[in-house]
Amino acid sequence: MNYLAHLSLSPPDSHSLTGNLMGDFMKGVDMDALPSGIQQGIANHRAIDKLTDNHPAVLALRPLFSERYRRFSGIIIDISFDYFLTKHWALFHDAVIKVYIDHCYQGLLAGRDHMPPRMLRTVEHMVDQDWLSGYTKLEQVAFALDRVAQRIRFHNRFEGAGAEVERHYNALEQAFLVVYPVLQTHTQSQE
Repeated sequence: MNYLAHLSLSPPDSHSLTGNLMGDFMKGVDMDALPSGIQQGIANHRAIDKLTDNHPAVLALRPLFSERYRRFSGIIIDISFDYFLTKHWALFHDAVIKVYIDHCYQGLLAGRDHMPPRMLRTVEHMVDQDWLSGYTKLEQVAFALDRVAQRIRFHNRFEGAGAEVERHYNALEQAFLVVYPVLQTHTQSQE
């Protein structure tokens, strides 16, 4: 799962939202120095990642990807799942998606004092450029995947991965529709 999915599977308070996103930015973070709500959010993030990565529907997707992209299939799946979440938002959530996204931005900005520098820069860009609303468009998903390719520190052939999302659109969508409710049930049982 990517940013929007992690936030959508979080309790709505600032510490939990911050922790649920911080799971991707833990390098150099002293976990014990964080408020308990953020620690719980990080634990939730890790549980979501573990459940997603090991779910049979996700494992069945990986072999579908061409050899060029298979190594990065987890990234493609995570980012595409945010797109499918926006597409099927009303199946899983009562709040209007834009209202929810704005709430997430406010909650994340309220937690900025606890964020490591790299996360703070990412969150500021996310809010300024409204990344989460961008997941409603496949072109934006392709753009996000290309940005990831640019940040990978070794030579790779990951650019153009948006074509893999289009090629495996139906399989990705069906897997999302199976996995997301499982994650919702898990996170609700932890509250």
